[in-house]
Amino acid sequence: MRIFVSSVRKGLEEERDALPGFIRALGHTPVLFEDFSAQPTPSREACLKALDSADVSVFLLGPSYGHVFQETGQSATHDEWVAAKTAGKPRWVYRKQGVTFEDAQQSFARDVEAYATGVFRDSFKTTAELMTKLAEKVNELGSMPSPLSFAPLTQPVSLQWSLDEAGVEGGTPIPLVELHVLPVGFTGHSARQLEELSTSLADRIRQTGAVNDNASLTLSSSQAHATVSIPLTRPHRWDDPRPGEPVEVCLHKTGQVSLRATLPRDGMGSILDQDALPRQISALLRFIGALNLIQHERIVVAAGVSAPRHTQLDRFNPHQSRTRAELSAYTRSFTLQTEPDESISLAALDTGSDEVAKPLARALIKQHPSGA
Repeated sequence: MRIFVSSVRKGLEEERDALPGFIRALGHTPVLFEDFSAQPTPSREACLKALDSADVSVFLLGPSYGHVFQETGQSATHDEWVAAKTAGKPRWVYRKQGVTFEDAQQSFARDVEAYATGVFRDSFKTTAELMTKLAEKVNELGSMPSPLSFAPLTQPVSLQWSLDEAGVEGGTPIPLVELHVLPVGFTGHSARQLEELSTSLADRIRQTGAVNDNASLTLSSSQAHATVSIPLTRPHRWDDPRPGEPVEVCLHKTGQVSLRATLPRDGMGSILDQDALPRQISALLRFIGALNLIQHERIVVAAGVSAPRHTQLDRFNPHQSRTRAELSAYTRSFTLQTEPDESISLAALDTGSDEVAKPLARALIKQHPSGA
């Protein structure tokens, strides 16, 4: 198991020096920026790439927040926290006692420890105590229960859908998978709150690390919602295989957050892959969670696919485009859409995303005429 250690070095020098050897002694691989050799990629990109390769991320909260980078407006540790949350990595947080936190670090700690959107953290006074607690956590990892809880809805919920609005590229409809998350029992945002959140929406999207730093994000807003459009990444050739990618984030006044993304596709069209679709939905759930727009403990989740007649049930190969595909022979219209009948705990947008994504993906594929 690869264990990524994230923290500012200042004020945690002894802990960072001790952990690599200790993690190796436990039979696992430590990943720290001190071990990085010279690389052609920017430091931030290298750190996030290393984090992505890890199985678990350990966050040490000491007195210092760290250098604030102009690109993100936050520290490297804060960047790594958001990236780990977006990627659905297990995050273990240990807060050092007996030290005074800087104001920025105190604010970051509040985000990390927030009841609805953060994680429970432990604390330590000495390096020896930290290592003992880390060893216990490593041993617990294999027997952790599901973080989710479910409850039947007492009354139907009203969701805003966009299934009649397919994407278009080169005059051709592009099916989009859309995911909707609505906090249960939330009274909605005031006009002032919606405006404030609209202003920060593009920055929140960039901070997730899920879109290119150079992507030109476009904001549009009304009294009912705020929407940020994300440009598609252009392939080298029109028929190059392309994984699904987000194209739109919408925050509704009701509190609903909606995310639309392309499906995996190649020169033969868009693909509903029984293995790739749950992974994509899980990633989209974590993306929504990383935006930090929903803090209610109970939510409902629904998914759908626009223009489903332009999809095929098939296998997506990211390295090679298909040479044949079954073209749609369906004359009648059909929809791919789930309707929630239960609420889920907020862990669905984090560590429980895989468990939630699988039945959503199965339901969509089952509704497709080829999957019936």
